[in-house]
Formats: sequence, structure tokens, C-alpha cells
Amino acid sequence: MGTRSVWNGSISFGLVNIPIKLFTVSDSSNEYSFNQLDEKGHKIQYKRWCPIEEKEIPYEEIKKGYKIAKDEYIIIEKEDLDKIKAATTKTIDIKEFIDIKDFDTVLIEKSYYVSPFTDKTSGKRKSKQKESVLSASTKAYRLFVSSLKETDKIAIGKVVLKDREHLVAIRPYQRGMVMHQLMYQEEITPIDEIDGMPGSESSVSSAPIDEKELELGRMLIGNLTSSQFDATQYSDEYTKQLEKMVTAKSKGITYKTEEKEDSLDTSNNLLEALKASVQRSKTVKN
Repeated sequence: MGTRSVWNGSISFGLVNIPIKLFTVSDSSNEYSFNQLDEKGHKIQYKRWCPIEEKEIPYEEIKKGYKIAKDEYIIIEKEDLDKIKAATTKTIDIKEFIDIKDFDTVLIEKSYYVSPFTDKTSGKRKSKQKESVLSASTKAYRLFVSSLKETDKIAIGKVVLKDREHLVAIRPYQRGMVMHQLMYQEEITPIDEIDGMPGSESSVSSAPIDEKELELGRMLIGNLTSSQFDATQYSDEYTKQLEKMVTAKSKGITYKTEEKEDSLDTSNNLLEALKASVQRSKTVKN
């Protein structure tokens, strides 16, 4: 793998200890970002400004603060944070195993690839003892992956990353494993608090769904169902268009987008919308 690991440690459960490395799943190197400029194209700079004393504050004088009331904060010193700082650990401590079907993907915040630990040190001759240890570690990793696959289980554990304790889920993925950094339940907004969500206080009662509409709905889903999901057929079309536009403007060329056909407006008639959608899905599938 060309990327560098972001964390080295081990997976621990029972008396088993498996040395591993973590790698970020996403690649942000191709993302476009914009700078803020004035009308003459000069880059805007930002100052750490105190509006009360009307002066710029040097970085070394900046403090962390926690808001307790309007315009009222308490200063949190580094020493205060050190008192509650999570103990440094290099272990993913597995707490339990759950069925894959019971895993709620809404909890996922970030994902990492999990690879077996290998010593890539070049120019140094490895001893037979060291090679034996690495071989045993790789075998333990493969055994763990196979065990999870055979039992359709996901491992739930805790690990300290960047001085914060995280809840994580580890599952088999293709030839290896992936670790999901999870949000805690208290960080999830209850669905009943979402405006307009069915069952919430703000939801609006709607007309009942008749059998014809339900039948067309099932038919539409059936026509658009694939035998196997292939993520490679999807790409970021917006970024591609943005890249073309930036390239054109850098060359002084006016960028033009292709005009799309207007879609049929059936927003006020659910039955007609379903019929039109089913007909269109037949054409797409064929």
C-alpha cells in the first residue's frame, strides 16, 4: 500500500493479541477547495480579533473557553484537560461481538482499513525470530477475519485515537478488515425530533396509500434492482464538471454545460408519477 499508516497497535480480546495498522479509507487529495478573495483577486487573511478590546490577539495568548451563558465563558487550561486525558493506549479492546444484521450503520462516523502489522524496514536483515513473530501475527489476523466471516459477526470495541476514546466496530471487508469509528448513542439526534418525520409531533397526516400505488412502487423498485451492487459505476460527476470548468477558465475559455431534458412534472399526482417512473425504468433497464 502506498499510503502511510495513521496508527499502529493491536486488537485484543480474551488472551488474543493481534498486531495491526490503520489506514484512512478516504482519499482527500483530489478534493477541490476554494480560497476567499477580494474583487481584485487578492487572498483574504484572517486575524484573531478581540472585539471588546479592539485588538489582534497573538496565537500564544489564545485560550480554550467553554460557553456557560450568553457572552460568558470559563477558561480551560491545558492542565485541566490533562487531568481527564484518556490514558495512552495502543490497543483496540474488543468488548463484544454482535450479529451483522444488528449493526446500525447510522452510527458510523469514519472508517479505516485494518491491515496486519508488517515490518517494512529496509536495509536491515530480519532475524529468524522476528520473521517467525510476523508470520504468527499475520496468521492470527487471517484467522480473526475468517472467524468473523464464518460467524457473520462484527467486533465492537474501544480505542484511544488522538487523545479521545472512541467506540469502534471491526468487520471483514474484501480480503481484510475495516474499522468503523462510531458515534455514541447520545450523539445521535432522536428521529422523533426531526421536523416532519412520520410519528413526530410536527408530522402532517397524509392520505392512505392504496394497493395500486403500492403495486407500482414495488414494480419500480424491482425494475431498478441490480443483482449485485457495483460501487465502481458511480463517480463524483459534480467534481468532474468542476475540474473541466476550472481548466477552461484557466485557459480563458468559456465553459458550457450540456443542457438536460426537462423531466415530466408529476409532483401533484403520485399515481401518474409512479406510472411514468415504471415506464422509464423499463427503458433504462433494456
